[in-house]
Amino acid sequence: MSRDMSRALIEKYGEARLPRYTSYPTAPRFAPGIGAGTYGDWLAAVPAREAVSLYLHIPFCRSMCWYCGCHTSITQKDQPILDYLDVLKREIRLVAKAAGKPLKIGQIHFGGGTPTIMTPEEFLNLSAFLHQTFDVVPNAGVAVEIDPRTLTRSMIGALGQSGITRASLGVQSFDPVVQKAINRVQTAEQTRHATEGLRAAGIDSVNFDLIYGLPHQTVASCVATARTAIAMRPDRFAVFGYAHIPSFKKHQRLIDEKALPDAAERHAQAEAIAETLSAAGYRRIGLDHFALPDDDLALAADNGTLHRNFQGYTTDPCQTLIGLGASAIGRTVDGYIQNEVAIGQYAQRIASGQLATAKGYRLTPEDRLRAQVIERLMCDFRVDLASLCAVHGFDPEQLLSGNTLFRRLIDDGITEVEDGVVTVRRDCRFIIRAVAASFDAYLEQTTRTHAKAA
Repeated sequence: MSRDMSRALIEKYGEARLPRYTSYPTAPRFAPGIGAGTYGDWLAAVPAREAVSLYLHIPFCRSMCWYCGCHTSITQKDQPILDYLDVLKREIRLVAKAAGKPLKIGQIHFGGGTPTIMTPEEFLNLSAFLHQTFDVVPNAGVAVEIDPRTLTRSMIGALGQSGITRASLGVQSFDPVVQKAINRVQTAEQTRHATEGLRAAGIDSVNFDLIYGLPHQTVASCVATARTAIAMRPDRFAVFGYAHIPSFKKHQRLIDEKALPDAAERHAQAEAIAETLSAAGYRRIGLDHFALPDDDLALAADNGTLHRNFQGYTTDPCQTLIGLGASAIGRTVDGYIQNEVAIGQYAQRIASGQLATAKGYRLTPEDRLRAQVIERLMCDFRVDLASLCAVHGFDPEQLLSGNTLFRRLIDDGITEVEDGVVTVRRDCRFIIRAVAASFDAYLEQTTRTHAKAA
């Protein structure tokens, strides 16, 4: 593709505000009609020996990073964290009771916020509680998100002792100018110390999160950050575009909008990082992940078993994801559920002996088809539309007829259809979210502002 054509596509599609498609339908479709009673029925319907995943949300940090899009609160005190952990354990008991059988756990993910904000003893206690309450399989994958700035040696030991198999470290950028502009000062040495400590504790898989599109960020600073990170040799990278939505996250108003790059510059930054990581031996996975060739994520991409959920690209095959904690989102074969977002309201629900479900969505047969189409596009950049429609009992024309966005993508040479297979051109993969959006039946009904497509 010529530079002029690439720039034209960026100008046409790159500024569009589109979902990241970590679920379908996306969260703005969730509604209060799905509550605790419905969720309890869905949990009871989970097959007894079918492996499920757990996601535990720890919504606390010691300081606010201004780019953050997560549900978190800032505290310098430990008591709110202790109180929250007590409520979290009560929710775990309620979920186990609603399921009515020992749930088999194949994957556990601690997210936030900063899960490692709790003490080592508290983390070990919570981990042990999960094993006491559920049937955690011996080879379960257990992941944790970490802020290297606050990670202590004793916490590293606790993580190793509790059976953590993958650690994800927030890095974002090593450029001091960018760090100051987003209120997150973190040295390369802090990151290196954390990485080396985790590996010494037996945690074999390490992921780094990088972000492009931040204030004052340049192609050169993105490349410099990537090279510094590569020297520490993490197994995976997740490289996200900054989503500036100050109407949704008020602390983002502290970021200087005039210092943010436009869509063309964002694309240049993303591709520069991708080229740097690829040159260092990392495989590009989906839209924004990278992994060493022998990593499970790369192997899944090769054999067509890559998946996408609320944590991004994953090898997790479980159909049921149980979200625990304030704002946590879960999924069963029947639909999606989300807990109360505000910590106080979440705690009140649990204290009353009810599941904390605030809203959700019941999937229709067409939703399930479209969800699978979108997931395969996001993971593989191609989808056998004819085969999937046949499996679900639909005619492909139900998805294509009157689909003006999809027709536009074909006319622009971004996608092609041959023998019922939709394929995205390799040099157009950076706007895959626009292709996925063409199969989103609810996109025009959504009022929420999303992140830029490029």
